[in-house]
Amino acid sequence: MWPNGSAPGACLRPVNISLQERRAIASPWYSASFGALGVGSNLLALSALAGTRAGAGPRSAFAALACGLVLTDLLGLLVTGAVAAAQHVALLDWRATDPRCHLCRFMGAAMVFFGLCPLLLGAAMAAERSAGITRPFWRAAPRRHAWATVALAWAVAGALALLPLLGLGRYSVQYPGSWCFLTLGARRGDLAFGLLFALLGAAAVALAFLLNTLSVATLCRVYRAPPAAQRPRDGEVEMMVQLLGIMMVATVCWMPLLVFIVQILLQAPPATSPSGQLSRATEHQLLIYLRVATWNQILDPWVYILFRRSVLRRLHPGLSSRLRALFSPPPPTQVPAQATPSGP
Repeated sequence: MWPNGSAPGACLRPVNISLQERRAIASPWYSASFGALGVGSNLLALSALAGTRAGAGPRSAFAALACGLVLTDLLGLLVTGAVAAAQHVALLDWRATDPRCHLCRFMGAAMVFFGLCPLLLGAAMAAERSAGITRPFWRAAPRRHAWATVALAWAVAGALALLPLLGLGRYSVQYPGSWCFLTLGARRGDLAFGLLFALLGAAAVALAFLLNTLSVATLCRVYRAPPAAQRPRDGEVEMMVQLLGIMMVATVCWMPLLVFIVQILLQAPPATSPSGQLSRATEHQLLIYLRVATWNQILDPWVYILFRRSVLRRLHPGLSSRLRALFSPPPPTQVPAQATPSGP
């Protein structure tokens, strides 16, 4: 609860933590080390992406989308990690550092923006690869079109993140007081905004899963075609492996949080009290799911770093030949020649 028994402000809802607990867990080292690991990973991925050849082609467009994804994850870690570390230094006393809730609204909008962007970009990457694989004569979009897609994903996520500032939904401090996020309340605005965020994110994950499944099925069918009908697709297989890795990371990291948000918002009776307080168990669950979701920003760059042909060949030299054997058509069965009858 808030100290001195005074009423909290617009974003300073009651939180199940005492002053002694805040002092016991208020250490900036976790946020700082977590952020440093994420920043280092994303910078390493950006350096690898910088070596991609510019110009047109499927590899170039995919690299531009991947670069937009890694850049988004990097900025998200820097922005949200800096605010969380500062609140730990302030002993998680948001009321003392931000009584007018300006910083809380900014961090809440950043959490929604940088959380939704990777899911939208993952769906955009799946759509780009699906079009390139299922339509062999489709001409790949140049890099500028790929960057326009990144800008569109940023615009959609930014428009959604600004809705609470325009009156739909609210951002509030979450347990233990180091971060702000959308309010899981029973008000119509909170319910509508929370469901919009969760369902849009889940729809992006589902779309990526559908398109990636279609692309993998098409690649398997093409590799089992007669050799004369095939064309070199090693680069497409590499991109699909990376894309499947990104989709799996997004699904594992974000779907538990999105499902939990929908579950809490639709719960009857409402999970929040009239004062806006959640139960201690619910607050702990939300914190755990949020921490799992933030690992998406660290694991995304490692998918691109590790799932490259050059790295895979060094780690497992025989992997390329095994993949070819898996996808290649079975050898034709030879029919033994019949002996010709001898003359009289």
